Amino acid sequence: MADLLKVGDIAPDFTSVDHDGKEIRLSSFKGKPVVVYFYPKDDTPGCTVEACNFRDNYDNYEKKGVKVLGVSVDSQKSHKKFVEKYGLNFTLVADDKKEIAKNYGVLGERNASRVTYIIDREGKVAHVYPKVSPKDHAVEVMGKLEDLKLV
Repeated sequence: MADLLKVGDIAPDFTSVDHDGKEIRLSSFKGKPVVVYFYPKDDTPGCTVEACNFRDNYDNYEKKGVKVLGVSVDSQKSHKKFVEKYGLNFTLVADDKKEIAKNYGVLGERNASRVTYIIDREGKVAHVYPKVSPKDHAVEVMGKLEDLKLV
């Protein structure tokens, strides 16, 4: 695995498709904080817990103008099934070419590692979570957004 991005680094822009097959580009969210969380695989135990934690706390993110993007190397079709099965209410980004994970330094042998980046309004990395506990991660990230005065 390559080195993770560091606080102050410019977050690499990317263009891909979301779970509905619509084009999504990181730079289109400039001006608002973005949480980019990488996870290994759709519909696996830890990844489901983490996604459902973001789902259950997403209203708070939306109210505060924060975009949440979940990224794994799964396909758009796989993401769509995952979203529908668990009623996910935020954006999943397909990275089946593994370029986003590679550019963010989170690509393992087969999948993305569980790493979360908080990106500020200017597109710079404001915080990195190199180790994530899926259970309460969404609450933890919102606390950090508040500490960093991004919300």
